[in-house]
Amino acid sequence: MVQTVADVMTPAPTAVDLSDTIQVAARAMASQDVGALVVQSESRTVGIITDRDLVVRGLAEGLGVEAPVRQVASEELVTVGPSDPVETAVEVMRSAAVRRVPVMDGDVAVGIVSIGDLAITRDPSSALADISEAEPNR
Repeated sequence: MVQTVADVMTPAPTAVDLSDTIQVAARAMASQDVGALVVQSESRTVGIITDRDLVVRGLAEGLGVEAPVRQVASEELVTVGPSDPVETAVEVMRSAAVRRVPVMDGDVAVGIVSIGDLAITRDPSSALADISEAEPNR
């Protein structure tokens, strides 16, 4: 049976606006216990921001917590659809060299699929699957 992206994605992703501060994004990630957020502009999905973006493009570059999300978010959006086969998500992530991809149903972000989600499904005995399924460190 072919699995679809909808079978493995994390549904209902948290979103921030391009104009929100990176502190707002960081707090949203912390409260939701996620490593990526969908970025919107006028209710339209325009990008993604990850915890790594906050550190590498934000803190490491000397940006303060009041800097807008637009300064650190990835706006070259690579997406998949919820009905796409899991293999499509694997190929999209591989070819774009990304670890997380928003799942779009038309113009609406309905989920995020991560490399960890795919590892749990496709290689459940792998170290990445074990780490992805483990309770977070607190």
